[in-house]
Amino acid sequence: MNSWGDIFRVTIWGESHGAQVGVSIDGVPAGIALCEEEFTADLDRRRAGAAGTTPRKEGDVPHIVSGLYNGHTTGSPLTIEFVNENTRSGDYKNLISHPRPSHADWVAQKKWNGYNDPRGGGHFSGRITLGLVAAGVVAKKILGQSVEFSTEITEIGSERNKEKFAEIIEQARMAQDSVGGVVECRVKGVDVGLGEPFFDSAESLIAHLLFSVPAVKGVEFGDGFEVARKRGSQNNDCIISAEGQTATNHAGGIVGGITNGNEIVVRAAVKPTPSISCEQQTYNFESGSVEPLVIKGRHDVCITLRAAVVIESAIAIALAELKLRA
Repeated sequence: MNSWGDIFRVTIWGESHGAQVGVSIDGVPAGIALCEEEFTADLDRRRAGAAGTTPRKEGDVPHIVSGLYNGHTTGSPLTIEFVNENTRSGDYKNLISHPRPSHADWVAQKKWNGYNDPRGGGHFSGRITLGLVAAGVVAKKILGQSVEFSTEITEIGSERNKEKFAEIIEQARMAQDSVGGVVECRVKGVDVGLGEPFFDSAESLIAHLLFSVPAVKGVEFGDGFEVARKRGSQNNDCIISAEGQTATNHAGGIVGGITNGNEIVVRAAVKPTPSISCEQQTYNFESGSVEPLVIKGRHDVCITLRAAVVIESAIAIALAELKLRA
């Protein structure tokens, strides 16, 4: 339920307003040089503080509590913890009986008979993605320096002109609303031959992890849905070298479920943050009627801004699993 992977096995744990969140990773090869400072760059990319992100600010300092000795991985499970320091649980008291639309509040109550932790979204909070980002750092170490990731936000609120992104986000903030976006991740240097036909294809494993990221509602590889509008003569990637280089890359670096050595191209659609400040009419289970709901708390206007590195990390985790299987 909270674990993924056969060899590079990732387990995420914690709640948004609990004492800690973190990740345990089994299957990390011994002898990889690693220190806590190496997590900083990617954790900073996920950190709040920029315009359009939540006012909730956390230190997000990683504490490696197992699996590391003298600056190298030991081969035993690697566990990384993060302390929750800045919580305001009182903002969520009314959401037990009056759950937020398009959020996990109600389904979590039903699934676990009310024993779930509702504070800050509990285990469904985007805060839990800290563990994915930390695991992504380790995954990139396994993939090696020859594998290069390039991730960018290509769309916010249907706008593709990056110069207008800030304006779109500010308009949503002023309207007490939120806005979604699209993240594109490109990966160079991936070996040929990663992935298996059908159920363990490279796309299957990557998509599985991407759809595990809160707010991701769509995933496409290469030209994605656009291929449905083309002919085979337009979509085929002709091989032009003995190394398998192709003239075009409509397939996004994966053919038959197997990496072909060309650049992997993946895009993920991120929905608007469901927690918005404007009034909504939604069912109150205590009164038994539809009533106005005004959501309190600190939330992102555009979660896409912080989700980009999480999406990149999920792809890295999948690729590390595939590499260790090869």
